[in-house]
Formats: sequence, C-alpha cells, structure tokens
Amino acid sequence: MAFRLKLVPDQTSINFFRLQKYTFGLSAVLMVLSVILLLTMGLNFGIDFRGGTTIRTESTTDFVVSDYRDALTGLEIGDVSITEVFDPSFGEDRHVAQVRIGASEGTEAMTPDQIQTVEAALTEVDPNVSFVAVESVGPKVSSELIRTAVYAVLAASLGILFYIWIRFEWQFAVGGVVAIVHDVLLTMGIFAALQLRFDLSTIAALLTILGYSINDTVVVFDRLRENLIKFKNMPLVEVMNLSVNETLSRTIMTAVTTSIALFALFALGGDVIRGFVFAMLWGVLVGTYSSIYVAKNIVLWLGVKRDWSKPDPDKLPDQFTEQP
Repeated sequence: MAFRLKLVPDQTSINFFRLQKYTFGLSAVLMVLSVILLLTMGLNFGIDFRGGTTIRTESTTDFVVSDYRDALTGLEIGDVSITEVFDPSFGEDRHVAQVRIGASEGTEAMTPDQIQTVEAALTEVDPNVSFVAVESVGPKVSSELIRTAVYAVLAASLGILFYIWIRFEWQFAVGGVVAIVHDVLLTMGIFAALQLRFDLSTIAALLTILGYSINDTVVVFDRLRENLIKFKNMPLVEVMNLSVNETLSRTIMTAVTTSIALFALFALGGDVIRGFVFAMLWGVLVGTYSSIYVAKNIVLWLGVKRDWSKPDPDKLPDQFTEQP
C-alpha cells in the first residue's frame, strides 16, 4: 500500500481574510521597520561591496582569535575583522580563520607588501599557520558591484511585473510586485538588524527569493483565474479564499521540502555559503507568507474582472461596442 505524506488535508476551508487587518498591518509595520533599520544601522557590507582584502588561514594547531587580533594591532592597515571558521567537514588538526581587512579611506585594496606584513605578524604568533587564499577588491570595483546589484534586482522586478501583466491583468502584476518588494525588504531588514554580512552571495539569494516568491504567487493567481470563470456569482473574497485553500497543500509542501534542503546546507554546507542559505531560509518563510496574505489582498483592493471567458469590454475596439 502506497504511503502518502500529508501536511495539509485535501479539503480545507480556512478563512484567510478573517485576520487581514492584522496580517496586512504586520506586513506594513515590518516593511517600515526594515526601512528604518536600513537607514539607521545600514548593511554590514562585505568586502565585495566595501573594498579590502580577505586572507584565509589554516593552522594545524588551535589558535586564539584575540592573539591574531593583537598581532595585527598597530600595523595601520585599516579595520580588521577576524572570524574563526567552523565546518563539520574539518578534521581535528584543521583550524581555519578568515581575516578581513577593509580598505582605508583614499586607498585601494592592500598592497603586496602590506599583505606580507600581515602574514609575517600572524606567523610570529602561530608558526604553523599557512595562507591558503588571498582576495582583494578595490573601492572602484565595489561601487560598480553595488550599482550592478541594484540594477539586477530592479530589472528582475520589472521583468516579473511585465510578465504577470501580460499573463493576467495589471491588478495581479501590482499584487505580485508588492509581494516580492515585501520579501526583499524584509530580508534586507533582518540582515541590517542582525548585522549579517551582505555580499554578492546575498544578492544571488535575493534574486532566487524573487523567483521563488513569484512562482508561489502565480500558482495562487492561476487557480484564482480558473475559479473566477467557474464561479461567476460567488463574491470575490470567497473565490480568493477557495483558491488559496485549493493550493495550500502544494504551497506548504513546497516550503517544507525546500526548507529541509536548506537546513541541511546551513548545518553542513560550511561557512562560505551560510549567509546565502540563511537569506534563502528567511526568503522561503516570508515568500510563503506573502503569497498567502499579501499578493491577493492587493488584488482584492484593486478589484478584478470577474468573467475571464469573455474579453474585457473596456479593451474592445469602438466598432464592436457601439450599437448601429
């Protein structure tokens, strides 16, 4: 006998609009709070955006981060951040650290002589240390990366807006774009609140979140369009509730299975992709929420054509609408 896992019953009749004032108010408050956090605390830009040098070290002996930091104090090399990297795949004799040195004002990334000075200072503290990777990004490249990242997110949003408009109606396009703006803003807000490192991998996560969120929303919109044709006399709110209930099982299963894979990557994937995976986990959570509670509320407020089996009279040429 085949076993079917069901996280949601086949038939549900949840009234998703019962708490619409609270859910919509919560979304508005979180979006405003995210903007305030971005303006006041700002993002903890990684070297990708800020410019500077990252040196990855490995040692066969355990080390103390404060000893590394003391060794670099007084070298006049800019802001220094030292992070010990933990990874389940590392052996007991493998101790890894990431030394991030931000570019000083008016300077490019560190010169080779400065890098050698840093390596010599760390070797004096830990003779077993080796330097496995050195990466530098100049301020000019950093500003170009920021501009390109903003363009990428805007272009993706406009492309999605155009696609939804063509496939459905402009009300759906507005609802879908508001939902993805909600998701991106809340993701950037939590990065500002927790001061997590914001780098190019986070931008990649934001673009992935856009795709995930709009895919979930389009599934609901597609069922809504079918039900608008099928139930012409049913109030719009009830048709929307029915559509979300009919797609709820698919929405929850997609979120849960995606989250399981992401949790595995977060625990076992290592420090390099941890920021990307965290952004994706948060994005799946808010994306699922927005596809249920944000996008369709916007469509309800804007109104929508009820009979999709007939052309919209407002779009017919005059010769077809005027009586002889």
